Amino acid sequence: MAEASRENAKQQAESYNVEGLEYYEKWEIDDAIRKFKEAVRLAPDDPEYRLNLARARARFGQWDEALSSLRDFLDLEPDTRLRERFRALFEVGMDPVESLLTRTMTGQGIPLEQISAAMQMWWEFRIAAGRRTLPMRKPEVWAAALDYTVRKLNFRQVTQRETAGLYDVSEGALRSRYQDLVETLDIMPCDYRYFRGEKNPLDMLVQAAMMLDRLEKQFKEP
Repeated sequence: MAEASRENAKQQAESYNVEGLEYYEKWEIDDAIRKFKEAVRLAPDDPEYRLNLARARARFGQWDEALSSLRDFLDLEPDTRLRERFRALFEVGMDPVESLLTRTMTGQGIPLEQISAAMQMWWEFRIAAGRRTLPMRKPEVWAAALDYTVRKLNFRQVTQRETAGLYDVSEGALRSRYQDLVETLDIMPCDYRYFRGEKNPLDMLVQAAMMLDRLEKQFKEP
C-alpha cells in the first residue's frame, strides 16, 4: 500500500512538473512556480523539480529564492559537471565572461546600468539553460553576444561585425550565441528585464492596448 502511495505521489509530481513547464513557456510564472512547488512537495528528492523551480523564480526576478532552490538542487544532483556549472553562480568575484564583458563595455563608454543588464542576462541565462551543456572554451564569444544583445535592446547603433571585432571572435560564433540567448530567455525588443532607458517604448504599446480595450467596451455598450 505504501509503495502504491509513493508511486502515485511520483506520478502526480511529474504531472505538476509538466504543467509548470507549460506555464513557464507561456510566461504565466506565478502558476509555474506554484506547480513546481507542488512537484517538490510530493517528490522532495528529485533534483529536476528543484531546478525548474529555480528557473521560474529567476525569470520572475526572485533572485534569493532562485538561489535557495539551486542550493537544494545541488544537494541532490548526481551529475558532477552540472553541479560545478551551477556552483559558479555562488562564487565571489567575476567569471571570465563577466570580466571580459565589464572590461570591454567600460572601455567603450557603455553606462554602468547597461553593463549591469548584461551581467544580469548572463546570470539568468545560466539558470534558464537548465541541464544543457554550455560550451565555455571561448568565454569571449559569450561576452560578445551579451554585449551585442544589450546594446541592441537599448537602441545603440551596433553591428555583429563591429562587436565580433571588439572581442576578436567570428561573426558566426557571435550570431549563434546571440540566438541562444534570445531563445532561451525569450527576449523581446525593449525587454523590460534588460532595457535601461528612461522611457520604454513598450509602455506606449501597453497603454495603447488598454485604451483600445476601453474603446471596444464602450463601443459595444448598449
